[in-house]
Amino acid sequence: MEFNPGFDIIPTVNPMGFKYGADVFGPQVENRYLRDIRGSLSDPQCDGPEIVYSIAMDVGKCKHREMLERMHLLYGVVTYAAGRLGKEPIRSQGHIHWVSKYSGWSTPEVYEIWTGEAIIYMQEYAEDNPGRCFAVYAKAGDVVIVPPYWAHATISANPDKPLTFGAWCDREYGFEYDGVRRHKGIAWFPVFNDEGKIEWRANPCYQPSELICKSPAEYPELGIVKGESIYRTFEKSPDTFLYVPNPGLKEEVWKNYEP
Repeated sequence: MEFNPGFDIIPTVNPMGFKYGADVFGPQVENRYLRDIRGSLSDPQCDGPEIVYSIAMDVGKCKHREMLERMHLLYGVVTYAAGRLGKEPIRSQGHIHWVSKYSGWSTPEVYEIWTGEAIIYMQEYAEDNPGRCFAVYAKAGDVVIVPPYWAHATISANPDKPLTFGAWCDREYGFEYDGVRRHKGIAWFPVFNDEGKIEWRANPCYQPSELICKSPAEYPELGIVKGESIYRTFEKSPDTFLYVPNPGLKEEVWKNYEP
């Protein structure tokens, strides 16, 4: 892989999924099909790969399994297919994390790119006024953190190769799609132009907004060590990501947050 995630896991392409090392636990993958996300695309009738992405929630080193359960942390991994969805890149439909009964918060997510190129898109609200909107461009080894309550989608920026990423999540994860689906998608649609570069088109179902395109922040206040995998950071200092299931621990960070 382009980046070492810190434990023995290898993405597979045909079929899409993951191969786990002897000291690693993980489930069978769940697949997301094109038919599942058509309603959130700018062209719901577009062609594209039947399996858009494959997800394995709750992976890690076997020796950490009980600790992760006790800390209410979960590590998930996702692989996106190469290709396009019509004129759009391969992407998720967009969602908000539901409010966890464990913390009483919608929870954040800590993304780490392993292979390919990603854009982590996020907007403050899934309401008529989407608030601030960001498109964070990330490559292998980069970390992007989505704050609590924000709607977000993950986009593969390079159609010629699969995108793989890992993420720290709340163990009581769940997704709310209603706001995004009510607006027929996120507030800005990524679309390939004739030169194969991604352009952004405003979704007319929202009020006008500005899109800020940027590189990832460094996030030292959220425990990110540049060049070190987020799993290895956890292994060295297990309490680092306790703010994922308990976002209130970093309440001040989430105010006026910029990714």
